[in-house]
This record gives sequence, structure tokens and C-alpha cells, in this order.
Amino acid sequence: MKQLLPKNDKSTIRSWAMFDWANSAYNLVITSTIFPAYYTIITYTEAHGDRVQFFGYSFINTALANYALAVSYLIMVIVLPIFSAIADYRGNRKSMMKGFTYMGSIACMGLFFFKIETLEWGIICSSLAAMGYVGGVLFNNSYLPDIAGIEHQDKASAKGFAYGYIGSVLLQIICFLFVLKPEWFGITDASFPARFSFLLVGVWWISFSQISFKKLPNAKHQKRKINGQVLKNGFLELQKVGREIRGLVSLRRFLVAFFFYAMGVQTVMLVAAAFGEKVLHLGTSKLIITILLIQLIAIGGAYFISWLAGKIGNIKVLILLVMVWIMVCLAAYFIHSEIQFYLLALVVGFVMGGVQSISRSTFSKLIPEETDEPASFFSFYDVTEKLAIVVGLFSFGFIEEITHNIRFSALALAIFFLLGLFLLYRIPARAVLRKTN
Repeated sequence: MKQLLPKNDKSTIRSWAMFDWANSAYNLVITSTIFPAYYTIITYTEAHGDRVQFFGYSFINTALANYALAVSYLIMVIVLPIFSAIADYRGNRKSMMKGFTYMGSIACMGLFFFKIETLEWGIICSSLAAMGYVGGVLFNNSYLPDIAGIEHQDKASAKGFAYGYIGSVLLQIICFLFVLKPEWFGITDASFPARFSFLLVGVWWISFSQISFKKLPNAKHQKRKINGQVLKNGFLELQKVGREIRGLVSLRRFLVAFFFYAMGVQTVMLVAAAFGEKVLHLGTSKLIITILLIQLIAIGGAYFISWLAGKIGNIKVLILLVMVWIMVCLAAYFIHSEIQFYLLALVVGFVMGGVQSISRSTFSKLIPEETDEPASFFSFYDVTEKLAIVVGLFSFGFIEEITHNIRFSALALAIFFLLGLFLLYRIPARAVLRKTN
């Protein structure tokens, strides 16, 4: 039985948004800036170039990182339905959220010990951190229809992303000082600033998430024994939700479109720093400054796009955003200078938060209001997104492996966006507006 929260309560929404503040530090430092730059640099050697040995197998360094992330997300696709079912069965949604958060944050702390000599350890910790992030986000997202009425969900979702950008930028600046000015702190080990940043991410993540944990309740806890049937129910519930979605034409069409354009969006966000380092050799400090600017622009972008959605509708806004993403992929293939990369990064920053925020709130609006199990619907949403990431990352890595040119990988992402764009046109433009009126 679901415990009701006061809808549209500003304090509750702020506490919910603080989870984005807490975990977005992982998204910025580990997936977007310091970790990919550090990883790309330490895994390039004069003797072997960009090839590395992982448990005796040879890979291109960036392809290995993409494969590892793809496997992590694939694992989450398999286990998320099980954990969602357990959360619904036992009423311990927040406990699940805590478990994934602690796993991810501790794994980030473990990256403090990552050097080229411990490549396997670094890949394993980064994979566990990714799984912790994904699991925590699922259960946090499932609170959105509980804490905000349909007419307030775009704004609440945008607030979460804005808090995430602000919080992650603050920690990034702290990390940036260690990376750029290690002599200020008496640091002589060149690898220490990056590794210490990974440790700080874990501490930040686990600390600020306590604000959300304190405010967001579980449903009424049921002391029920978990058995094989309960675990099976996770997939049965996913099938049940899938059948419901098939009967909801607009929601079904949205999810199919979302699957394709999310392949592109999420892959771009996960590989952007490695792309910048590999193609233009920007160096860690320039990459960090670039990503910081992206985050700051994304704050304004998330709010502006939320406002625009209120004026012309979510679907029309998503169509415009996907068009911009197609141009981003095409431009990435041709860039050859730092200035071009920075200009492209500004565009990515503006549309990055908006497409995620509006996608989340659009899905939330299209969920039947009478449902008692929002976690199961958001499990389906997250499974869709994570499958998209698996396909996107694997495709990106595989294309680089066979062409030995990461630019072709970026160009191929435009195909995913084109498919998403075509499918968005099949959704009635007023499908979401009708629910909010």
C-alpha cells in the first residue's frame, strides 16, 4: 500500500531534488570529466598505444570502457524488475534506494586505488558505481508522481536536474583545484588529484543523499518473506505494465521514440570527454572547464525548456531538441579545433538537461493517475533507457574497434536520433497537454 505524500509541497520537492544534487557528482566527475580523461591518459602507452590488456584480452582503451558500461547497464536491465517487485511487495522503496546509493558511492571511493597497474580494479569499481547510480535514480524517479501533481511535474523534474547541475559543479570546482593546482596542497603524485576526486565523489554522494532519505518515506513496510515467486513477480509485473502500456497508445509510442533518441543522448553524455581527449588531446584541465560550462548552461537550459514545454507542449519540444542533437552528431564528425569543440559543447549543454527533464516528466504525465505502483512503471521506463544505453555504448565501441576512428562512432549516433525523431512525429502533439488541462 502506497504512503501518500503531500503533493506540490515545496519542502518535499526540494528534498527529493537533493538526491539529484547528491548523485550528479558521480555523473559529472566519473562519467563526464575527470575519470574518462584520467582513464584515457593512463591507458595510453608508448609501447602499446591505446590498446590495453583486461584479464588477458586486448581492447582499445575507450572501447573497453564503453563495453564495461554497457555490461553494467545490461545487468541493471535484468535486476531492476526484481528489485522493483521486492520494493512493491515489501514497501521498502527507500531501502532499495539507499542500498544502490551506498553501493555506488563506496565504489567511487574504491577508485582512489585505480592506477594502470590495477586496471581490472578500476573497471570493476567504475561498473559498480554505474549500477549504483542507475538503481538509485530509478527509485528516486518513482517518487515524482507522488510528490507533484501533473501540472507541476515539468517544473519539479527541472528542479531536480537544476539541483544536480549546481551540486555537481560545486564539487567539480573543488576537484578542479586539486587537479589544476596540486602544488597548493603539497601533492607530488601526478595521479593523486584525480584519484582523490573519485574519493570525494563517494563522500559527497553518500552524505547529501541523507537529506532525501530523511524526508522521503517508504510505503507501509510489510515484513513478508521473499521467495521465488516474488522474484518472478518482478518480470511478471514488467509484463503486466508492458501490456498496460500497449493499450495506452501515446505512452507506447513515446517509449519507442524515447528508446531510440535516448541511445544517442546517453551515449553522447558518457563518451564526450573521452572523445574530446582522443580527437583533440585537450587535456584534463580544459575538459573540466568545458564540462563545467556545459553544466552551468544546462541549468538555464532545463528551466527554459520546461517553460517552453508549458507554452507549446512536451512533444513539440522533444522534436525540436532531437533535431538539435542530430546536428550535434553531424558536427562532431567534422570538428578539428578547440573552438569548434567548445561551441559544440555549449549547444550540448543547453539541450542536455532539457531533453532528460522533459522526457522524465512526459513519461510521468502519461502514467495512469490511478496506478498504485509507480515504481513498476518507472522500472519499465528505466529498463527502456538502460537497454538504449547498452545498444548505444556497444555500437559506439564496436564501430571504433572496426574503423579505428572514433569520429565514425559519433556520426552513427545521428541514425538513432533520426529514428527517434520519426517516431516522435507519430505521437499526437496534444497527448500530454490533454492530461494537464
